[in-house]
Amino acid sequence: MKPADLFHASSVMALGTIFSRLTGFIRNILVVAVLGTALLADTYNVANTMPNILYNLLIGGALTAIFVPQLVRSFNDEDGGNAFASRLVTTISAILLAFVLLGILFAPTLVKLYAPEFSNIGFENEFRLAVDFTRYFLPQIFFLGLFTMLGQVANARGSFAPLMWAPIVNNLIVIGIFLTVLLRSPNLSIDSITSREIQFIGWGTTLGVVIQALILIPVVKRTGMKIRPTFGFQGLSKSFSLAGWTLIYVLISQLGYLVTVNVSTSAAVRSSEGGIKTGVGFTPFSNAFLIMMLPYSIVTISLVTALLPHLSKLALDKKRDQVREQLVRAIKMVGVLTIPSGVAFLLFGPLITRVLFFGIGKSDAIYIGNVLSALGVGLVAFSINIILIRGFNAFEDTRTQVLSIFIINIVSVALSYLSLNILDSRWVTVGLGLAFSISYLVGLFVTLALLTRHTGQIRISAFFSQHLRLFTAAIVAMAPLFAISQYFSWANASSTTLVRVVELLIVMVTSLLGYYFLARAMGILEIAVTRELVAIQFNRALRARRKPNSQSGE
Repeated sequence: MKPADLFHASSVMALGTIFSRLTGFIRNILVVAVLGTALLADTYNVANTMPNILYNLLIGGALTAIFVPQLVRSFNDEDGGNAFASRLVTTISAILLAFVLLGILFAPTLVKLYAPEFSNIGFENEFRLAVDFTRYFLPQIFFLGLFTMLGQVANARGSFAPLMWAPIVNNLIVIGIFLTVLLRSPNLSIDSITSREIQFIGWGTTLGVVIQALILIPVVKRTGMKIRPTFGFQGLSKSFSLAGWTLIYVLISQLGYLVTVNVSTSAAVRSSEGGIKTGVGFTPFSNAFLIMMLPYSIVTISLVTALLPHLSKLALDKKRDQVREQLVRAIKMVGVLTIPSGVAFLLFGPLITRVLFFGIGKSDAIYIGNVLSALGVGLVAFSINIILIRGFNAFEDTRTQVLSIFIINIVSVALSYLSLNILDSRWVTVGLGLAFSISYLVGLFVTLALLTRHTGQIRISAFFSQHLRLFTAAIVAMAPLFAISQYFSWANASSTTLVRVVELLIVMVTSLLGYYFLARAMGILEIAVTRELVAIQFNRALRARRKPNSQSGE
């Protein structure tokens, strides 16, 4: 796959991801403005995270990893893959619907599992509210499955953009819900929130996921695929066999995330018992994680989603050298953005979050920034690991990668509980960010070693030199600005929102320009390639815009 073709496919998705993440930021800012960052917000965020965790535990990871390669192969069937897709969509949908009903019935047990200290004496309102939100949010599991399956059908047919653009509608709906609540009830608390407000927020949040899924139905129709309700397991045995190991992979990953939710909510409850009003639990972690995921989502996910069908074809043709070459190329291209982003998060986390979360107290915003700094340490390793996992998926090896995620989560879980037991409760969630980062730094070496059996040895030297120069360029460009920001206490100063925005703009623009010119001076090929690809894509967009105009004038 040529860089220009790969960039064209990924840039369309990246543009959708940018708007999706932008509306996601606005959504989260409004959630924080309405619910704060302490226990009220934790009840909402823990409950709203639960459908995603359970969905991934049940089938989500398997769909993403296996559905595309299997669909590509089913296109060679006499019906073009319609029967295979129909049976898989119908079967998975029925399974997910059954689990939704079970989840609603056992919602109190789920809350005790994910946030055990909500059951402590004195926190009855928090527990009740978390259970209510959980019951309103659990139907999302069914529609997340439908969205993923329809999206993967579209991806396999070469239609990438809708999967990235549909979440924007979801975000806009939830933005409208929370904007309405903010205008009508600006001072919500655990004790003052009414059942009507709980229902409005709960059903409104779920409505966003419902619309997000239904949007893809006409998109799939336009690809030529005809999906109809079809029960039966004919032709699905290989998919479910492969899914078995993928489900184990996801189970290990989500159990690790369960520990993160457990530890962070425990820290929040203990801090509240100690009289601390600053939000230090799951809400700060989830908001910092969302920011950290922005460069990863824009570049890494967009790139690997466009790359996976091509890797699957190369693996099918047993061209393992070309698979290795494509993986290394992707790692280098992704590093151009994730490396400076990771350094920026590490150095300027509190400054970034004070600007983004302008509607909350200074200490709450700074705390989210401290968590972001800790997460930024692992951004690059996390992105590389995701790219390498796609190599396993291309060879339909869902078993070997289980060892990688197992080691990553063993490290993360051990460090998470260490944080809970040795750190003051106010700093536990920052410790969770470091646990995440360290675990993926360790996991990077494990995954590289395991992938050798398929691609031959991928030496770290294949991309280490380039990454080291990118890190050097980023640090040299940002270190003086970091020193200035620390000297004048930009992150901690009680300045106006406008002043903080200007300070952040100075940091970001100067850092970006300094990084770009330093990286070019170091002769980093991917910097020049990326600039050329952006220019090609821009000219492509201009030609596409002019073409209808020229036709209408004829």
